[in-house]
Amino acid sequence: MAKQQGSYATSYDAGDGVKLKVPYSFFGSKFDGQELNAIREVLQGETFTMGPQVQAFQKEFAAFCGTKYAFAVSNGTVACALAVDLLDLKPGDEVITTPITFIATSIELLRRGAVPVFADVQYETHNIDPASIRQKVTKKTRAIVVVHYGTQMCDMDEIMAIAREHKLLVVEDAAHTPGATYKGKKAGSIGDIGCFSFHPLKNMTTFEGGMLTFSRDDFADKIIPLRCIGLQSYKNQKDYWLPYHYDVVEVNGVLGNNYRMDEVRAAVGRIQLRKLDAFNAKRLELTNYVNGRLAGTDGIAVPTWAPDRTQVCYLFNPRYKLHARGFPKDDFLRILYYEEGVQAILHYLPNYLFSVYRERGYKPGLCPVAEKVFFEETMTLPMHPRFTHEQLDQMADGIRNAARKIQERGGKAAAAKGKKRVEQKIAKKKAK
Repeated sequence: MAKQQGSYATSYDAGDGVKLKVPYSFFGSKFDGQELNAIREVLQGETFTMGPQVQAFQKEFAAFCGTKYAFAVSNGTVACALAVDLLDLKPGDEVITTPITFIATSIELLRRGAVPVFADVQYETHNIDPASIRQKVTKKTRAIVVVHYGTQMCDMDEIMAIAREHKLLVVEDAAHTPGATYKGKKAGSIGDIGCFSFHPLKNMTTFEGGMLTFSRDDFADKIIPLRCIGLQSYKNQKDYWLPYHYDVVEVNGVLGNNYRMDEVRAAVGRIQLRKLDAFNAKRLELTNYVNGRLAGTDGIAVPTWAPDRTQVCYLFNPRYKLHARGFPKDDFLRILYYEEGVQAILHYLPNYLFSVYRERGYKPGLCPVAEKVFFEETMTLPMHPRFTHEQLDQMADGIRNAARKIQERGGKAAAAKGKKRVEQKIAKKKAK
């Protein structure tokens, strides 16, 4: 992470002078005049939050996902937080979840005093492993929170069977997979609650924003005050000002907060939603193209896609296979970055290895498969619908060259050589 906190949300520019051919972009979508016109339309009105654009966005998103309800919120983390609030967890309740995800998925469990229980992931897909979930269920288990990782949905039939057997609620964190399907059903429509993020990195964006989806009427009644500081109308309110304009209530022992979405972001979201299928199709076409360019590269394996589900290609995760042959992944990444000018990042450090979990007694080795794929194999290369084939050729050439160089030169020596070259170039520029 760069020195300035704000830069985490804009780019991975390390400020080290490396000239990048393929930088990691923090914008995963595309805008045109339609979004601009939608914003102008909002600015010509008098309602700027929780108005007709939000209502329309919610209705359209629910129809898209195939759920009865959708509720727009200020960001994806808030969607996760509200989903946890709806679970009505008590301190000490256990929730089974995946370690391979952005920290927002699990940290909301800690806020409620619940106990995250990390199940391991499938080696090929990085999605949570139903067999590991089954092993982790105890008398204290109350829910399962899955994350549809990277491009494709989890094995939801098996997960829902476990949930029904043990009377558990299921939350789908679908931040990576808007529009993805599993056996014909959309992400966010199979579990009890779906959570979405519209961060700029995502396949569709509202700059910042999120959405919850579900079909339960009782959840709809609860989410309204939770999303808006506990505000709701009095049950027997006759005049709009008596006994007051609104009452303030708790829901499941939780005080609501201001998690509303504004009209500008909702208007942009409506346009982006109409384009989402096309964006996902373009990502798939581009991913297939670069996979073809990487096919046969010694030490690199293209992503594995499970059957019975569609791919939306949010993350592009080729697998590095030379670690086991004595060439560490970090040394490969240094060659790729410093010499080839291709910027990869890593998704995700197993959550229980962060300080917030280590301080609570979680230890390395908890999920061996997750640790193996993170530390030895997985890397994330840029992917967005604005790429050209020529840019993807540069990416593929860089990956192939880096894989060849690390084997020819021998691990750390190769990486150090590339880094030294860059440092020398930077020093010369400063001297001038």
